[in-house]
Parts: sequence; C-alpha cells; structure tokens
Amino acid sequence: MVDSGDPVPDILKIVIAGGFGAGKTTFVAALSEIESLHTEELITTHSAGTDDLRGLDQKTTTTVALDFGRVTLDQSTVIYMFGMPGQDRFSFMWDELAQGALGAVVLADTRRLEDCFPSIDYFENRGLPFVVAINCFDGYRSHLPEDVRTALSLNTDVPLMLCDARRRSSVKTVLVELVGHVLEQELMRA
Repeated sequence: MVDSGDPVPDILKIVIAGGFGAGKTTFVAALSEIESLHTEELITTHSAGTDDLRGLDQKTTTTVALDFGRVTLDQSTVIYMFGMPGQDRFSFMWDELAQGALGAVVLADTRRLEDCFPSIDYFENRGLPFVVAINCFDGYRSHLPEDVRTALSLNTDVPLMLCDARRRSSVKTVLVELVGHVLEQELMRA
C-alpha cells in the first residue's frame, strides 16, 4: 500500500430526523458537496391509509431507507449526514442509522408539529445530543421559536432555531449549532 502522506480525516456522523415531509431529504441535499444519495420512492395509492398526507398536498415521493450526504470541513474533518425516514413504519432502521452518531438534527414542520415527537423522544431516551430546526415552508404561518419550544415541551438546554432546508447557508448554521451543542455537552460531562 502506498502512503500518500495525507492525514486520514476524522469522520463525524450526523443524523437528520423529523416527521414525514419535514424536509430531511432537502436538508441533506442542500449542504452535501457530493450528489446526495436518496432512497425515495413515489407515493402510490398503496400508501393511502398508511402515510398521512395531511398538509402535504404537493408531496409525491417518500424516503424508504435513508438519505446520505458528505461535507468536508477541512483536510482533517469530514461530516457524513444520514437522513432518517420519517414514517413510523421505518423506525426499525433508526438504531442502525444513529449508531456512532455525534449528534442529531430534528427538523420540525409546524404544519405537522406532532410528527417530530418520535424523533425527539428517540434522541432524549438515548442521550444523543440534538438540536431542533424549525423548517420554514413558503406560504405557511410562521411561529415564534419559544412557542414551538413550549408545544414540544423541549428543555431549555436543547438549541432551537429557524431553518430553511433549501438554503445551504441555513443548513450550515444548523450544523454549526449542533457541533457547538455537542461540544458543550462533552465539556459538561468532563
């Protein structure tokens, strides 16, 4: 094997979670430096009664396994993003996707806020640091972050911010907040 002399980068794993249609696939694609991998399938009449499409009139596809993207911070640090499927019927995959993760982003869709409770409960129960990003959708009423915090019964130590999953700069801000939160949690444990 030839040694190129280049250092092997630290690889950080981040999971992106949230309810069905919250914007996880869009979030991963917005920041990934490679063409992101998506395991999306068309929503068909077979999913009627299984997938709740209330408030998601324009949604035509759904993630059935995962989304994957990569971001290189510098020569020594690479972040792998794994988007988790949002429907309960795919929650059996969450343990595998979250294994080894540094932290998580929970995308909250205020049109269907209750859909992010399973993700929040999942990370709280496992002690995995997470932030909540309220994904802002065009044409829908916005909510104050503190009102969303109250509705979700989030502890005050969980960072909560507004986000536009379509905008690279917004997604980047969320990941920076998550990494800062993870470091803060580690310092508190030390």
